[in-house]
Parts: sequence; C-alpha cells; structure tokens
Amino acid sequence: MPFARRLAPLLMAGAAATTAATTTACASSSTTRLEAFSEAPRQLVLEEYFEGKTTAYGLFEDRFGKVRRQFRVDIVGEVEGNRLTLTEKFIYDDGERDTRVWEIDILGNGRYRGTAGDVPGYAEGQVSGNAFNWKYKVDLKVGSSVWNVGFNDWMFLMDDNILINRAYVTRYGIEIGQVTIAFRK
Repeated sequence: MPFARRLAPLLMAGAAATTAATTTACASSSTTRLEAFSEAPRQLVLEEYFEGKTTAYGLFEDRFGKVRRQFRVDIVGEVEGNRLTLTEKFIYDDGERDTRVWEIDILGNGRYRGTAGDVPGYAEGQVSGNAFNWKYKVDLKVGSSVWNVGFNDWMFLMDDNILINRAYVTRYGIEIGQVTIAFRK
C-alpha cells in the first residue's frame, strides 16, 4: 500500500514509546460497537457512496497526537456486478504521489470483503446504519524489514456528501498511530 509505505518511518517513531500509554489509547478504538448505529437517520451503502469520483483529505498522527503526514486522495469507484473497485491516487504534502487499488466484494446484508496489493488475506467489513467498520492487516516495508500492522477503520456518513474515517493503526495489538480522513462527493 503506497499510503502505508509513506507511513513506515512515522510508525517506527510511534512504536518507540511505553506500552502503558498505548494500552490506554487502544481502549478508545475498541469501545465502539457497530450495532449502536443501526437506527441512524442516514444509511451508508458503500458502493453507492463511492461510485464515481470522490475526494478525500487526511492526516496521520503518531500515538502522541503529533501530526506527521498530510495528504489528498482522488478516488474513482466503479461498481460491476457485486464488486466495487476503488482506484486511489494519493498526493502527499511534500508532493509525492502514489496509487492504490482496492477490489471489494459486496457480500450482501451490509458485509464487504476486499483486498489490495499489500493486504495479506482479506479486509473484512460491515455496515450498520451510517457506520462502517473495516479491519485488515497490511504488510508494511520498514527499512529492510516488513511489519504486519493492523488497521481498524471506522467510517461515518455525516450527510449524503461527507464521510469521516478514523483508522487506528496497531502493531502486536498496541496502537501506534491514527489516520483521519474526510471524504467529499
């Protein structure tokens, strides 16, 4: 994942602090229950929201809350049958550019399964009301090694055009950073 490659040095810096501090931070990402959003006034249908063009703006914060990276993403979503393909073109604050492609299977009943080039296995996700929870692992090149880090994404449809994403990034179950993204149709 190009995005993950760009986060590698930042994730290494974030992983260097004490376990006690990260255990507290990790609790915040695990207390949200998807079922709590089932009665929301808006209903998120992922393939409807992402079909066509979407623009997103985001940032990565290390586990101490320091903003380490900012970016823009231009996304084109295509739905064919029961598959949503998202082509993401990243433009980072330093001018670097990367591309990532997700292939997401629409399983029905608000369930999704997807993959991208550096996602071993599958990403699994579920929608309830206006919320979507998406969990996956990423093989992330860090120096001369590869780290397997977890992403726990929470997306919330705020209105028909705005979707907010908060991703908790972990290694060995310890939170090492967060990504915040605002999507606009």
